[in-house]
Amino acid sequence: MAAGLALVLDLWTKYLVEARFQLFESLPLMPGVALTHVRNRGAAFSLLATAPEAVRRPFFLLVTVAAVVAVLYFVRQTPLKDWMTRLGLGLILGGALGNAVDRARYGEVVDFIEVGLRGVFTWPVFNVADSAVCIGVGLLLWRSFRPYPAEGEA
Repeated sequence: MAAGLALVLDLWTKYLVEARFQLFESLPLMPGVALTHVRNRGAAFSLLATAPEAVRRPFFLLVTVAAVVAVLYFVRQTPLKDWMTRLGLGLILGGALGNAVDRARYGEVVDFIEVGLRGVFTWPVFNVADSAVCIGVGLLLWRSFRPYPAEGEA
């Protein structure tokens, strides 16, 4: 459920940005927040952005397939009552698939959420898929510090 919601929301917001913004066009929403249409050939923080296309695209798609397989394995191993772990894994899965769609279509990812103060500090522009992955990882980290009681314990 979370994976599907994250994927649909990511693809829908990217569609809206591509339909309404030229590449590099920006719309300030409030101080420190803007919608800015950019493309990222790399991974987080433009990692491997300058690698040759023949290396970059297959590498990122292979990493995505491995991540999807791993997430699906862990979802199957997670009890239904462990909603936080399942939610975190679902968000990671949806985010990974959202960016994989872009990589398969364009060889790069559509990003559009810009946060920071121009000229002072700007976080790398990101998208809903990136947010879903980060929130999912955060939930898994939070959950790792709050284990369920063993069977029979209160």
